[in-house]
Amino acid sequence: MKRYVLLVIALCFLAIYLFPLYWMYLTAFKPSSETFTYPPRFWPSDPQFNFAKVFVEKKMDTYLWNSLLVATGTTALAAFFGTGCAYALARVRSVWMDVVLFLILMMQVLPPSLMATPIFVLFNQVGLITTPRFAVILAQTAKVLPLYIVLCRTSFMQIPKELEEAARVDGASRVTAFFRIIVPLARNGILVTSVLIFLQSFGEYVYSRSLISQENLQTATVGLMNFMGPNTTDWNGIMTYAVIYVTPIVLVFMLLQRKIVSGLTAGALK
Repeated sequence: MKRYVLLVIALCFLAIYLFPLYWMYLTAFKPSSETFTYPPRFWPSDPQFNFAKVFVEKKMDTYLWNSLLVATGTTALAAFFGTGCAYALARVRSVWMDVVLFLILMMQVLPPSLMATPIFVLFNQVGLITTPRFAVILAQTAKVLPLYIVLCRTSFMQIPKELEEAARVDGASRVTAFFRIIVPLARNGILVTSVLIFLQSFGEYVYSRSLISQENLQTATVGLMNFMGPNTTDWNGIMTYAVIYVTPIVLVFMLLQRKIVSGLTAGALK
């Protein structure tokens, strides 16, 4: 009986959590006259299909391509710099390494809105503003790198040191053992963490809004601003745009949810 009660409670919380997503899809299909009707309609009386129109008129192909470039570049840099750092924190145990891990975790606490102005000033002084998408990739990498390191560290900690020591006895260097033994064994954790970093970076807004001034280089999240005028806001257009933007992310997460959950919980298993 207790399990059923907990299941009902969990389903209630799930419904509350998913309701905004349902309302977004619903509003995308509603005509403008039904957006703010009271009592609200939970199914459109005359479904509208304006996805192709919004996609073409708002140049979503350009915005989505820019978001894809930012997300891919950020994931690649985070994996390149974070994998070795996570391995070092997992293998070298000392007081100083604990201090480094604490500082990395503290970096994750800093909100992007707080760092946007200092990063803009710094990038402007060193000339990175002339390559705004690369500047966004660097800023976003600095933001997500602590998360990547912490998650990958748990994967490395589950690999027995004896495997690495056996490779060292056979004549392999530490670098060779890392790339041929450690990385293949930790590939699931690395891939899952990379997927999470990619999805988070695909929705980046603050740095794109602060560092990119050219409209043709803006990301998809900033493109939503095109629906907001000085006097009116096209809410149906916003929701239609959001559906086109969010649906691929939802599908990717649904397809990889088991691998993501297993990868995140692997560090808690002995």
